[in-house]
Parts: sequence; C-alpha cells; structure tokens
Amino acid sequence: MKKLLPAALAATLFAVLPAAHADTLKMACNISGAMKPYCEHVKQRFESETPHKLEFIEMPAASDEKLALYQQIFAAKDGGAVDVLSVDVIWVGLLDKHLYDLTDKVKDLEPAFFPNNWKNNVVNGRVKAVPGQLDAGMLYYRKDLLEKYKEQPPKTWEEMARIATKIQKAERDAGLKNMWGLVFQGKAYEGLSCDVLEWVASYNGGTFVDPAGNVTVNNPKAAKALNTAASWVGTIAPKGVMGYQEEESRAVFQNGDAVFMRNWPYAYLLTQDKSSPVKGKVGVAPIPMGGEDGQHAATLGGWQWAVSAYSKNPEAGAKLVRILSDAETQKRAFLLLGIPPARMESYQDAEVQAKAPYLAEFKDVFANAVPRPSTPTRSQFPKVSKAVFNAGYDVLSGRATGEQAVADLEDKLKRIKGREWK
Repeated sequence: MKKLLPAALAATLFAVLPAAHADTLKMACNISGAMKPYCEHVKQRFESETPHKLEFIEMPAASDEKLALYQQIFAAKDGGAVDVLSVDVIWVGLLDKHLYDLTDKVKDLEPAFFPNNWKNNVVNGRVKAVPGQLDAGMLYYRKDLLEKYKEQPPKTWEEMARIATKIQKAERDAGLKNMWGLVFQGKAYEGLSCDVLEWVASYNGGTFVDPAGNVTVNNPKAAKALNTAASWVGTIAPKGVMGYQEEESRAVFQNGDAVFMRNWPYAYLLTQDKSSPVKGKVGVAPIPMGGEDGQHAATLGGWQWAVSAYSKNPEAGAKLVRILSDAETQKRAFLLLGIPPARMESYQDAEVQAKAPYLAEFKDVFANAVPRPSTPTRSQFPKVSKAVFNAGYDVLSGRATGEQAVADLEDKLKRIKGREWK
C-alpha cells in the first residue's frame, strides 16, 4: 500500500513545482539611466509572456569597456553573469564562439529586417544575433544653401565636390570666411575606417575583405576612391578634418560653417535643437555614389541582441530576444529613446512617422548599408580596422597615393590573416 504524503508537505511541494521550470534571466540594460522605462517595458512583457523573471545588469557606457567586460565574463564561462546582451554590429564575428546559436529559434524573422543587417549576424551559416537598432552613415546638407544656389542634393561624390566648391566660394565672397564645403571623420580611428569603407564601396571597390574572407582591397576603384577623398582636404574640407571625430564634425556643421557633413543618425535631432543655428535648415541624403556607375554605400552600424553561450537557459534567452526584436518593442525603443528601429515595417508605423517624419529619409540609407568586414575576419577585425584607418589617413595626409595605400594594405591584411581568419 502506498503511503500518502502529509498534506502540508504535499502542498509545499506542489507550490514549488511550477517554479522549478522558471528561471531568472539577466539582461544588459542600464535601468538607472534614460533607458529605465524601456527596460521596465521589456521586463513586463517577458514576465507576462513567459514563466520566467528578468533582472537587469548595468553595463559601461563606452563600447570598448563594455566589450572588455563581456570578454572577461566569457573567458570565465560565467553562466550566471548575463544571459541576453547587446553587441555592437562589429562584435558578432569577434564573439562568435561565445554566442548561442539562435538559428532555429529566429530564422523565421529574417524577412522583417534589412538584408545586410541580418547577414552581418550570420557566422558560418549560423545566426548569432538579431538586429536591435540601426545606425548607418549618411550625408547631411544645408537645405537653405542648396535652395539659395539652385542645387539639388548630390547623387555622386563628384556632384558633392562641385556643389561644395561653388557654395563655399560664394559664401566666403559674401563675408562668411569660415564656410567649408564638407566635414567628415578624418582622425586615425574606427570612425575613419567607416568613412573609408563608404568611399571605397561607393566606387564599387569592395569592402577590403569579402564575405568569404578573401582580401580584395588592392584594386583601381579602391585607389580612386581614396585619391578622391584626399583631394577634398584643404580645398572643400579644412585641414583640421584630419583630427575630427563625429562630434568635431557636428560642431562645425551645426554652427553653420559647412555645407555638407558625413555623420550618423544621432546628429539629426541635435541639429534640430531649439538652440541650433541650423534648426530647420538640414536635410539628409544617402552617401553619394562613386560616379554614375557607383552605388550608395553607407557603413552599417548599430546594436544586436544575442544570448550568451554559457546561459543556463538559452531557450528562455531566445524568447527574450524575440520580444526585444519584435515590432512593438522596437517602436517603444524609438518613442522612448529615439533609437532607429531595425525592423523595416517600423518605418511605415503611423506613430513613428508622426513623431519623426525624417525617418522616412533614413530608410533608404539603412537599406543600402554595407557591413564592415568584421564577421569574416572574426577576432582579428580590430587589427584589420586599424590597418584600414591608417591607410586612409596616409592618403588623406599626402603621405601615400591611393595606389600605394591599397597595395600596402593588401600586404598587411594578408599578414594579419595568415592561413585563415581566426
């Protein structure tokens, strides 16, 4: 005859059983700052749609510090530190072996996202992250000045240079001695790698390393792109551009001292601040093509959602990623924080359009965004990027021609690669 459990013990066990299937996941979200309402929205949805709980961990604001912390956690294979994390678009290849394979959990989502953004997160055919927010290079221009001089936004770099030269001269002749035609990021750092990629890809010169891992930079179109950019320095762009990052470029443009600016989407709202001298005078266009046979090629940026390979409940992590990347959550991120959504459908959303009509202009830019070769070059991408921005800087400063730079860069990249990208 079976013995029955005492009623009190049985009640306790049955009360505990459902919780045995629930976990508390940890997600990287800085709830102490401006992201608090967004984090709380995600928590409410996750806890109402799954049996699990959600906690948040604070991450450093600086991306390099965030990466260093992730690498420390992964080196220890710490499954309790973080389950779901945001990763920079250039970290997916670098962190590949530490990220859970999401392929079977999210492959149905692919059609919802811009193709190049989705492909960036695929390593050796496996999906390692899902797009969370978008960033891409774009050309800002002074609408009032182009209208004044009866010009349209340039389609090619050659048109941009012609218009910049014309307006710069006319405005200086009118007494605005500080007027320049163009500002961009010319300092030797990752931002210059982004600019160089846009120049080279826009002339159909490739992306330095192709998706299969082949070094492709040594070609005439890449050389022409670099020579073209070098011709701007000291003519339509100040020589000081060699020390500019994003904020230095924005300061000059927003002060009203440049016709064109290459920068990221974040700059738009700042140019429209009530204290901005160019409020209401700024337009946005895709990165120009390299000649009539070139292409619009904006460098892809942004952040992705991934699950730690060491998570104790990666399936629950995958469910959270689906919530983070769905239309509702991405719209909420935009409405609360101004973060450009990664899902294409968001750009047709009535609430999004009402809050930011300018986003419609961004959609074409995002659609043509070109990934940096971080996925094929994996953990060696930081060395690749350094080689690229140093080559670009050498050409801009006149220390090398475009032809010399791409030949030298080919040698350097092949040495970095060795037998294969690791």
